[in-house]
Amino acid sequence: MHGMEAGTAERYRAFAGSELRGISPVYERLCLWVAASPALIGFLETLPRPKRQPNLFLAALRQVAGLPESAAALEAAVARRGDEIGALMLARRTQTNEPGRCAVLLPVLAALPGPLALIEVGASAGLCLLPERYGYRYGGHRLGAGPPVFPCDASPETPLPRALPEIAWRAGLDLAPVDPRDPEAAAWLEALVWPEETGRRDRLRAALDLARAAPPRVVAGDLTGDLAALAAEARAAAPAARLVVFHTAVLAYVEDQAARDAFAAHVAALGAVWIANESPRVYPEIAARAPPAPGPGWFLLSVDGRPRAWTRPHGQAIRWIG
Repeated sequence: MHGMEAGTAERYRAFAGSELRGISPVYERLCLWVAASPALIGFLETLPRPKRQPNLFLAALRQVAGLPESAAALEAAVARRGDEIGALMLARRTQTNEPGRCAVLLPVLAALPGPLALIEVGASAGLCLLPERYGYRYGGHRLGAGPPVFPCDASPETPLPRALPEIAWRAGLDLAPVDPRDPEAAAWLEALVWPEETGRRDRLRAALDLARAAPPRVVAGDLTGDLAALAAEARAAAPAARLVVFHTAVLAYVEDQAARDAFAAHVAALGAVWIANESPRVYPEIAARAPPAPGPGWFLLSVDGRPRAWTRPHGQAIRWIG
């Protein structure tokens, strides 16, 4: 196995251990089978590197061939239907668009003096642009109505919001916006939910229903090249609003650290509040100023480059940094 193949195998092995263990035994098993199979690694190596992501492969496999119950059945499914799986992986993106992440963004958004003008980078269908339309449950502390209602395990230090933020203007930016009214696009978003997470799937469906009734605007564009124009539009439409640029699980797909740093500088030059909710590997300088993560697979929530909380990737938990 040559070097790149070993890297792909390690990527699947690491994803199984850090992201899937304890949450999705089915996908954990599948990723470990992939990592141990030269044939499956060889299949993935036929795709461009950004298209070899575990989440992308698992969702495409599930849509095309279902969920194989053994390593041999997985190899057979890919041998038989690899062309279809590969085509779907090339056509789609891992635009998970998990609206439950609003539960970990809300303590920051609600603390900002409003009203707010929101721009989400990597917005997909724009479900995270609707934080004031959802309900939330932080243990015994409830906020908003829903459905959906997002549960979130918050540490005692977390400044739980007392009111939902006032949003004066909102828009998203995405390379390939998703229309929540498109049944095929909605089915793909649902396929990105891990199989055991039935509650998460039901909450996604409820969020899509809300978005279909009044779809948030998502503009096709690049996170640096097209952000300034959208920010100017926000300021013209809502001059009294505080501009907020946020993203979650997006910058990891920008592999060049210099490009990530350039994006951060670009947001700062716009004078916007910058909220990042990403793997700590995305901005290592920010992560270096944070206490150790509670465990593997946690995201780091930062505001204007300052670490504020550790969060679970789908908004399940938040651990505030005092």
